[in-house]
Amino acid sequence: MSFSLACASHTPVMFDEELASSDTCASVRHSFEKIGKFVSDFDPELIIEFGPDHFNGFGYSVMPSFCLGAAARSAGDWGLPRIDMPVPEETALELLDHVRRKNFDVALSYAMVLDHGFIQMWDCMFGQIDRYPLIPVFINCAAPPLPNYQRVRKLGQAVGEFARGLNKRVLFAASGGLSHDPPIGNIRTAKGSLKQRMLGPVAESPDERAAREARVKEFGREVHEGRGRIMPLNPEWDALVLDMLEQGRWDFFDDLEPGQVSKKSGSAANEILCWVAATAAMDACTPYRVVQKDYMPAPGWIAGVGHLAAEEIATQ
Repeated sequence: MSFSLACASHTPVMFDEELASSDTCASVRHSFEKIGKFVSDFDPELIIEFGPDHFNGFGYSVMPSFCLGAAARSAGDWGLPRIDMPVPEETALELLDHVRRKNFDVALSYAMVLDHGFIQMWDCMFGQIDRYPLIPVFINCAAPPLPNYQRVRKLGQAVGEFARGLNKRVLFAASGGLSHDPPIGNIRTAKGSLKQRMLGPVAESPDERAAREARVKEFGREVHEGRGRIMPLNPEWDALVLDMLEQGRWDFFDDLEPGQVSKKSGSAANEILCWVAATAAMDACTPYRVVQKDYMPAPGWIAGVGHLAAEEIATQ
């Protein structure tokens, strides 16, 4: 058995050359190539991925803090493929039983919808989203009330303890953040179609989806042109988060509050909960060494784009 870690930012307008400089695009592509090679060289037999959602798979009709998918399909948002994902059902159910024995009441889905928050990183690495068997673990990062950081860290630890018994090459993965302030509604004030979308996944026509995605792109264009209505990126905070993950500073993360993180770095900045869970899972399995830590602020993409990869440190 062996373990690796791969965490990556996502943004629906990734690689949009109208919203970022050519240098930014080239740097982010190169970073994805590096982390993709890292994953390919490791050749995982199983990926356990912690990811968020953007009201494409989960809504306020019932919003769990955590949900594990025993079967899943990709949402097909933002031009990504819409396919069934290769989820190993029996292993997923065994993982669910394990974390529930550890006092985590994780919900179960046999129809989990994975949007770009789960899927985009694999497309950016490989141009293929179903290359490896994958168990998705959803963490609510966008629809308050959010789970607290210590609880998420302990969930990741429980997942890692399960993975230790698999006798497989397991990659822990996460997608989200870093500083990130896309236009997310507030369920208490939302009206009309926005409220319907936040209540639960809605069937959008191609024209409706295109119009919604165009609005997000326009937000990015405003920021890129210096007239944005959203919170600026916070590269200092992003660098601190990456450093604390590299060092395994769980005391730092345990003390964080979701509201505090949102005020520092944006409405979707709590997607770092996924990075915390994945890194804690890795830490539960093995001492680790960070082998890639890249960062590029991309204001027009509405994201501080980061990559973090780690390998286990061999012990005698």
